[in-house]
Amino acid sequence: MKKPFRERLKDGVIICDGAMGTLLELYEYAEKPPEIHNFKNPDIVERAHSEYIQAGAEIIETNTFSGNRMRLEAYHLDERLEDINRSGVEIAKRAAGDTVYVAGAVGPTGRLLEPLGKTKLSDAKEVFKEQIGILVKSGVDLLILETFLDLNELDAAIDAAKEVSPEIPIIAQKTFSEDGAILATEFPVEVVRHIKSKGVDVVGSNCTVGPQRMYGIIKSVYSEDVVLSAQPAAGIPTLVDGRSIYHATPEYLATYAKQLVEAGVTVVGACCGSTPSHIRAIAEAVQGVKIDRIPIAVRSRTTVEEETPEQVLHRRSEFSAKIGKKFVATVELDIPRGLDMSSVLEGARFCKQHGFDAVNITDGARARIRMSSIAISHLVQSEVGIEAITHLATRDRNMIGLQAELLGAHALGVRNILVITGDPAKIGDLPQAQSVFDIDSVGLIKIVRNMNSGLDSMGNQSGESSSFLIACAANPSTENFDYEMEKLVRKVESGAEVIFTQPIYEIDTFTKFLKVVETLKVPVIAGILPLRSHKHAEFLHHEIPGINIPAKVRERMFRAGDEAAKIGIEISAKLLREIKGAVAGAYFLPPFKKYEVAARVMEDALS
Repeated sequence: MKKPFRERLKDGVIICDGAMGTLLELYEYAEKPPEIHNFKNPDIVERAHSEYIQAGAEIIETNTFSGNRMRLEAYHLDERLEDINRSGVEIAKRAAGDTVYVAGAVGPTGRLLEPLGKTKLSDAKEVFKEQIGILVKSGVDLLILETFLDLNELDAAIDAAKEVSPEIPIIAQKTFSEDGAILATEFPVEVVRHIKSKGVDVVGSNCTVGPQRMYGIIKSVYSEDVVLSAQPAAGIPTLVDGRSIYHATPEYLATYAKQLVEAGVTVVGACCGSTPSHIRAIAEAVQGVKIDRIPIAVRSRTTVEEETPEQVLHRRSEFSAKIGKKFVATVELDIPRGLDMSSVLEGARFCKQHGFDAVNITDGARARIRMSSIAISHLVQSEVGIEAITHLATRDRNMIGLQAELLGAHALGVRNILVITGDPAKIGDLPQAQSVFDIDSVGLIKIVRNMNSGLDSMGNQSGESSSFLIACAANPSTENFDYEMEKLVRKVESGAEVIFTQPIYEIDTFTKFLKVVETLKVPVIAGILPLRSHKHAEFLHHEIPGINIPAKVRERMFRAGDEAAKIGIEISAKLLREIKGAVAGAYFLPPFKKYEVAARVMEDALS
């Protein structure tokens, strides 16, 4: 008979099992998700458990890692949720008998949580409660919450477990970056202490990194009062015909398993790429090894908060320093196809000569193929000497690519980022291209704010902090005003520091917009797009998303005839005169490279 798990923890090293998915693939049962085999091929799942037990595992994990509703929805298996989790426990219990502990495996939702994604933390917690409730009711001995990258999501899973069963033992494992710069700071220790404070029994890490990197992580999270676990992957895989092939041998993994125990690990196993051969080698290597504690000296973090306000201001853009101190004016430049950016540089020179504070560089607007907005911004700033407001869309890059672009932008001196979601690829030059949309504009704003605090998207320390001005977009004239305002609030809460609006054409709607924004205490730069003709007005109103031109304005442009361009300037100048006291600046979008039109409107309105 096995002891209660908490008592067993006091007796020394416990061997956990290895990967379930890897073993099922070796058995030629590669259908996804692995949990589907709980009801399609339960004998194969039981065979995998038995092989790990025979190899020396004292804990086996139920085949339920992806068994939460959100993950199962992707496979249209959410209606089988209870069956998958209940049968996963029953299969494991049959294999475990009376001597082996059955751990209910719980992984993350597989979705980005707000504000990076659209999934609410409260919804994630309810999903965890649903799955954990089934696992506990089915009779697991403990829970293993594993492969959590987002600490907030791990917190939600722990809270869910505590509400379902306050007494259930919990192993909580966070996935850490393998970045040595992070591991050499206090950050990992702080994370472990935080997880421990949630009332879990064991804290550790699993997956993502191989045994050598896992050893570095464990040494970095050392804390005297914490029981540690470690389940490294079997190295970094190679993708062959869509299948991940791992290369770490059982002997190599076992060597580091011994070192992990010597560094303080009590629960040791393996993760992706591992097999019963790896677990057998680990069990043999750690037999009789004493759990030790190796205190590691760490250096303190340097964050933006430790800098003086003067130091922070020095690193930020001149444009950001002007906001609120003068009426700023920017002009959106027309970006041509191809490599020749001479017209862009010419436009930027005109804007600098006429006193504009910055130029806006769009990022593949309307999904057209154009040069990188960051590259153009760098060219403009270095060759012309006027600052750029660099638009960055989430459409074309995943979260890795977006953060890489931001790091590159900062290195090139690009400091003003206007975050947008971007138009879908299907309306552009290559409708067959795939839109990425890992995150929307709210999520990217949060990422930029994190970078300004020296953190990455998941809240891990990333080194030196950036110094971006974070701008966002808003549409005062949208048909769904309440939704637009709700999203704008989320943008500001996530870190937006200034708002650029879509073009406006009538004062009443804009006044309503300003009343909402007033409570946010964020400066507004109003979009001004002078109309060129009645045809131009009709095109913008009917064919360009987000632009709403009142019928009376379109009628006036129609009646103007050959004088329409002049009337368009008058309309914009009059509107700007009426609102200039309530906004921080103007964002001009002159049509067809007519930058002189922006200069005329600004002169007429501000003179």
